[in-house]
Amino acid sequence: MTDTTAEARPLSFEETLETFDPVLGFEVHVELNTATKMFSSAPNAFGDEPNTNVNEVDLGLPGVLPVANRTAVESAIRLGLALNCTIAEHCRFARKQYFYPDTPKNFQTSQYDEPIASDGWIDVELDDGEVFRVEIERAHMEEDAGKLTHQGSSGRIQGAESSLVDYNRAGVPLIEIVTKPIVGAGERAPELARAYVSAIRDLVRALDISDARMERGNVRCDANVSLMPKGASTFGTRTETKNVNSMRAVEHAVTYEMRRHAGVLSAGGSITQETRHWHEDTRTTTSGRPKSDADDYRYFPEPDLVPVVTDAAWIERLRATLPEPPAERRRRLREAWGYSDQEFRDVVAAGLLDQIEETVDSGASPAAARKWWMGEISRLANQRDLEPAALGVEPATIIELDGLIREERINDKIARQVLELHVDGEGAPTQIVEDRGLEVVSDDGALTAAVEKAMAENPDVVEKVAGGKLKAIGALIGPVMKETKGQADAGKVREIVLAKLGIEG
Repeated sequence: MTDTTAEARPLSFEETLETFDPVLGFEVHVELNTATKMFSSAPNAFGDEPNTNVNEVDLGLPGVLPVANRTAVESAIRLGLALNCTIAEHCRFARKQYFYPDTPKNFQTSQYDEPIASDGWIDVELDDGEVFRVEIERAHMEEDAGKLTHQGSSGRIQGAESSLVDYNRAGVPLIEIVTKPIVGAGERAPELARAYVSAIRDLVRALDISDARMERGNVRCDANVSLMPKGASTFGTRTETKNVNSMRAVEHAVTYEMRRHAGVLSAGGSITQETRHWHEDTRTTTSGRPKSDADDYRYFPEPDLVPVVTDAAWIERLRATLPEPPAERRRRLREAWGYSDQEFRDVVAAGLLDQIEETVDSGASPAAARKWWMGEISRLANQRDLEPAALGVEPATIIELDGLIREERINDKIARQVLELHVDGEGAPTQIVEDRGLEVVSDDGALTAAVEKAMAENPDVVEKVAGGKLKAIGALIGPVMKETKGQADAGKVREIVLAKLGIEG
């Protein structure tokens, strides 16, 4: 067959599904949040000056001996249990050998034929609530590579004049989770890809074994895609899109690769087994390198590390530390809070489930907690280019603000102003209201004067209200608010207007 990979036009998603069934597979790499690295005592910290968190083991100097990080091993066991895997009684590390320009010893210490965990599953909930079970082949321990920064206009290796290497990440503990081939997803394959990576991120966060910040590379996904003709049972040739670092990017990468494969195959071409690079700006992939098979890596047992041996007591002690599964927790909270499906999905998508749960547990109503976190707190955070949690708003602050509104001491507009002043460091909400004189104007005399002025200046509006168009009162409330600097009680204003016109409200 002629290889028409470069020339073939990707089919539409609909055209792809008319002829082919997708087969997916995912390799998700999770960086652990241990204090030190996988095989050395060097610090495991993000964002420090380049090449400061390294020692002789990370640099592969002659004569050094690695030692496995016990906390990392326990994190791997806990993750394996949470993924319903079988935990190995005995497993070994291996050397995976090929040239890494950012790993000085030129091999990666990983696990090959003896992973710490195998044969598991995770139930993944799609947007409409349908649950899709993804089977896990293995979860194994390994170390991360360093980081290259390419010097050139694009920041990519193509066209770069030189590259800088930072070894801080070399040796950071990783767990790689590998799925079995996933069939039967059909048109929902891209959605499943996003939901699966989201489920893994939520799980490792719940286990508190990773910071799971995808923008930092704490969770990275390699997405494998192949197509087989409708009715066929033999898998097609797969490609592996490497290091996709957001849920939406995983969804888009799977969509594009399905369409690209379909275009090549429909044009009579063949798919090259290779790695691919994802480009977020164009939502396309480009060829990386031919995909190696296991034999090419010349795995052999790591001679400098003793095997990891587990026992039932150790495993059961770790099992007892497992948190409530994230999917079960979400179902419980959604029912308890009475949110609609869309409201709850918005909360989860915004990453605010923990903050809202803490606020509700502290005494706020679910409605008030959602209103503040999804509304004004998120707006202020976005304005300041911060995560909402980084604003430092405590549950007690939200409860206090909500109480001031219910007591009619302030209105919603003033409450938003008070929250911003609180975030800026002016103190507790009640203190801010008192110090700045922000309580609503509910004094009949002051309000009546403001209302009379507004009515005198807007006779056409008064005529409409007197004629029965009560919604027009809003055009009078605005001027009253302006007169009182936003501190009028809107309900009182309405009462005064109706009373002056002799209308029962």
